[in-house]
Amino acid sequence: MGGRAYAATAALLTACIAFGHSAAAAGDGATLLLFSGGDIWRHGGFLHGGLLYSPGGLANDGFTFRAVISGGRYRYLSGGLGNIWVAGQETVFQFTPGWRWRSGTTEIKVFAGVDLQRHDLTPDDPGSRLRGTQAGGRVAFEFWTEPVPAMMVAVDGSLSSVATSYSLRAATGWRVFDRFYIGPEAQGFASGDYRQVRAGLHITGLRFGPLEWSAGAGFARDSDRQTGAYARLGLFSRR
Repeated sequence: MGGRAYAATAALLTACIAFGHSAAAAGDGATLLLFSGGDIWRHGGFLHGGLLYSPGGLANDGFTFRAVISGGRYRYLSGGLGNIWVAGQETVFQFTPGWRWRSGTTEIKVFAGVDLQRHDLTPDDPGSRLRGTQAGGRVAFEFWTEPVPAMMVAVDGSLSSVATSYSLRAATGWRVFDRFYIGPEAQGFASGDYRQVRAGLHITGLRFGPLEWSAGAGFARDSDRQTGAYARLGLFSRR
């Protein structure tokens, strides 16, 4: 396995950051979206925070800028070190300008920018593709639509040159009590020859006052034959 086993953590973080807020609830006149959240499963836990700034308004076409800081801890079995457990700690900074297109209840955003990562491993694993400080490029997209009243479909993905990590997530849901969407979600992410797939349920767009929440939980399995539950939580505020 040679240290590859958690080289996809940055791809996972980006997917969790991108997904979860309702594009339809952009808010009149709002230009700033603040977000934070976390993700956990049996071999890792991560937190993130950031902002999305759209000078022309979150509900309008035009330029948008996203900045994210995230971090967490994870572990993997390293074949290069005789199949012993290695503990990793990561810090990630992403700065990605982009553009939004919006028509009715359909919205598409694309981003491209800088991806900075720091990974500290104990014990050191020279075979790991995520080790020390690395800089690269990242591209990403987010798609949201409501094809019929009370139904949503969302897809997002990202690709980073750091360890060639990538992710793809898709979800659909139905409006419940006119308060939030609930439905199935699926995700895959990878780096090198490592893969992880997830399937579960999500709640999206649950609003309490100025805050909007999202959550998801389900089952994950990876290419190292590790399985377990996952859970994620997101919080959003528009200004």
